[in-house]
Amino acid sequence: MPENDPVNVRHVLVLPDRDAADEVARELIDRFGLPEEPRLVRDALAGEDDAEDAQWLVVVEDPEERLDASALDGLAADHDGWLEAPA
Repeated sequence: MPENDPVNVRHVLVLPDRDAADEVARELIDRFGLPEEPRLVRDALAGEDDAEDAQWLVVVEDPEERLDASALDGLAADHDGWLEAPA
C-alpha cells in the first residue's frame, strides 16, 4: 500500500496588474513571514494579445497549511483582486 505524500497547498491570488502583484507579494512576506518569495506569473486573458489585458498571479506555496485563506482573500481584495478557489 503506498504511503500518503504530504499535501502541498498552493494559494493563487489574482491581481489586476504587475504593480498590485508586486505590492501584494511584499505584503505577504512582511505580514505572514514567508520563508520564500511568492512567485509572480503574468496571466494573459484568453484571446488578448495586449499586455494591458493581463492579470497577474501571486503564487504562494503553503506546505504547512498555516496561511488563512480569508486573510489572503482580504489582502488581494485590498488591491482589487481575489484569492482563486482551490481546484
